Amino acid sequence: MANHLYDALFAPNETNDAPFLRLKNGDILSFSSFLKITAQFANLLGDSGLVAGDRLVVQVHKSPQALAIYAACVRAGIIFLPLNTAYTPAEVDYFVSDSGASMLLCDGSSVDVLSPVAARNKIEIRTLNGDGSGTFAQAAAGKSDRFVTIDRDGDDLAALLYTSGTTGRSKGAMLSHDNLLSNARTLTGCWQFSNRDVLLHALPIFHTHGLFVAVNVCLLSGASMVFLPGFNTDDVVKFIPASTVMMGVPTFYTRLLDDQRFSGELTKKMRLFISGSAPLLAETHSAFEQRTGHYILERYGMTETNMNTSNPYDGERRAGTVGPPLPGVDVRIVDAQTATAIPLGEVGIIEVHGPNVFKGYWHMPEKTTEEFRDDGFFITGDLGRIDADGYVHIVGRQKDLIISGGFNVYPKELELILDDVDGVAESAVIGVPHGDFGEAVVGIIVKTPDSRVDEADLLNAIDTSIARFKRPKKLVFVDQLPRNTMGKVQKNLLREQFADCLQ
Repeated sequence: MANHLYDALFAPNETNDAPFLRLKNGDILSFSSFLKITAQFANLLGDSGLVAGDRLVVQVHKSPQALAIYAACVRAGIIFLPLNTAYTPAEVDYFVSDSGASMLLCDGSSVDVLSPVAARNKIEIRTLNGDGSGTFAQAAAGKSDRFVTIDRDGDDLAALLYTSGTTGRSKGAMLSHDNLLSNARTLTGCWQFSNRDVLLHALPIFHTHGLFVAVNVCLLSGASMVFLPGFNTDDVVKFIPASTVMMGVPTFYTRLLDDQRFSGELTKKMRLFISGSAPLLAETHSAFEQRTGHYILERYGMTETNMNTSNPYDGERRAGTVGPPLPGVDVRIVDAQTATAIPLGEVGIIEVHGPNVFKGYWHMPEKTTEEFRDDGFFITGDLGRIDADGYVHIVGRQKDLIISGGFNVYPKELELILDDVDGVAESAVIGVPHGDFGEAVVGIIVKTPDSRVDEADLLNAIDTSIARFKRPKKLVFVDQLPRNTMGKVQKNLLREQFADCLQ
C-alpha cells in the first residue's frame, strides 16, 4: 500500500527545483526545498509520539511553514485540523476536546492563553509563528530532511474541518484522501491548470478554499503561487502582473474595483479569476467585466464536499449562477418536505453525490445519518434550482447560515450569547446584503421590561466570546420578533425589513 494523497500531490515534486512559493519579500521556495521542510516536520511529529490517525490541531498564521504542516500530516498519516486564527481560547478548547487531538500548534502570541487549553486536554503545545520561527520550527530544524512516508489509502482520513448548523455545537467534517484528491484532479482539468501558471494566493489556509482547492490544484499541476499572508489591495495590485490566476472571495473583487489602479492593462497577463465561498453579486460580475474584460468564474462548494459545480472555463460564465455540476459530481434538487425530485427550474433543496463528498461527521453517526439520503446523496441545506441549460442557481439557504467575507457565521451561536445578557428578552441574528462582505451580521434585540441595556453593553458581552468576523455590524432594538402560527421566528421577514439597515 502507498500514501494515496501524498503520492499524487507531493511525491512527484520531491526533486522538482522549480519555484513553488513566491513570497511578498521576494524570496522563492522551490518544490524540493518545501518538501524537505515537510520531511523535517513529519519526523518531529513522529518523534513527539503522534502516529497515523492522530489529530493535530493547528491555529497559526499563514506562512510556508504553516503550509508545510499540512503536507507533513499527509505524509505521516496524521489527520490535519486547521483552525481560524480568530477563534477564541474557548472555541479552540472545544475543537481540541471534541477531536481528541494529540498536539496543539499555535502562534507564539497565543501560547499563554492556549496553554491552559492544552493542559486541560493533557496534550503538548508548541508554537509556529508567521515568520517561520517558534518552538516547533526550532525543534524540527535538527531533524532529517528525509522521511519514510506512512501508508494511507484513499478511504483514510486526511483532514478534519469543523463546521456548524444553526443549532448545536460545531461538527467535524471527515475528509478522506480520496475526497481531496478526486476534487483536485477534477478542478485541475476543468480550470486548465498547468506548470506554466502562477496562482495569486491571498486566501487563508485554514479554509477549504485556500487550502484544498488552491494549494492542491497547484501541487497536482506543478503551478507556482505568489503566497501572500492575506489580502491587501496594494500587494495584490503589485503581484497581478506576475500572475496568471487568482482565487478569491467576492470581497477581494469589490475592493479591487474600488482601486483606480485596477484595470484591463494591469490584468492583461491573467487568464482566470475565480470566486467562491460567498455569493458574487451580479453587479460585481458586470463591473469587473467592464473594467478588465475578464468574466469571473464562480463556483459552488462547501466544507463537507469541496467543490460541486463550476461555471465553464470555455463557455458562458453566467452571472448569478455557479455553473453546471463538475464531472463525476451529481447534483439534484428535491422538494424540502417530500424529498422527491422536482422539475427543472423549480426551487428546492440541493443534494450532491460524488467522490468529493465527505465521509460524515466526527463521532456523530446519528447526525451523519440525518444528513445523507439512503442512496448516498448529501443534503446540503442550500436552496437552489437548475435551469434548462444545467446551470445551478443558489437562491438561499434552508439553514440560517450567514457567509460574511467568505467566513461562516452561525446565528444560533450569537443568539445564545446575546440572550444570556441581563436585560435581553430574546434575539434573532440575520445576514443582510453588504457590498464588501457579501453579507453582514445584524442582531435584532428585544429588551426585557425596564431594561437599560444598550448596544455597547451587548458588544462588550460578545467581545471576548467569539471571533471578530462573527460580531454584528449593527444591533437593532425592536418591541417584538415576528412569528408564524407555530411560534417560530420568521427570519425571512426580518431580512426583508432590515435589508437596508447598513446603508
